[in-house]
Amino acid sequence: MISWSRGQSRRPVQHWKLVDEREVTCSDDHMRFDLKTKASPEQVLRALTDFTDARLQIWNRTLDPKTYELRDSGETWAVARERSPRSPFWVVVRYDWSDPESVRFTVLESSYGGGGEGLIQIAPGGDGGSRVHAEWGYTGARLMQRPVIFLINHGMGGAVKRLWASAFDRYAESSHR
Repeated sequence: MISWSRGQSRRPVQHWKLVDEREVTCSDDHMRFDLKTKASPEQVLRALTDFTDARLQIWNRTLDPKTYELRDSGETWAVARERSPRSPFWVVVRYDWSDPESVRFTVLESSYGGGGEGLIQIAPGGDGGSRVHAEWGYTGARLMQRPVIFLINHGMGGAVKRLWASAFDRYAESSHR
């Protein structure tokens, strides 16, 4: 588990270790998983931070094109409204990738009435690919929405992990940049 330092930088106190790749840790307000991908660390970072029209192709299985909206962006950050296909929830998220080994995100608005934050860390894999650690938590969800978030986290954790790994692998195969 990542432990956060106190202060404005929100940097982890220590580096993460890849857990058992079969493990997905979920609770009613938190999801965490680790995966390996064929994509290089640079490709993983590009796939996560591409806010051009290509984002809808890269994340075509996890991002609903009908509700996606890029609201603002800079050199190392972006704010976007996103929703997964068939999900009852949407979020407005601020992404920050000023650290080339990680992407941090903060939920600014949500349909579930709460917020949250997350971290995706990228490390080289032994075979030219990458190891990816992802975790996020939800805060302040309306009482009526908490059971639905719980069910999504517990029922969808493994699927989300597989969809992400698939997206990174497809990106690696199609991207020779």
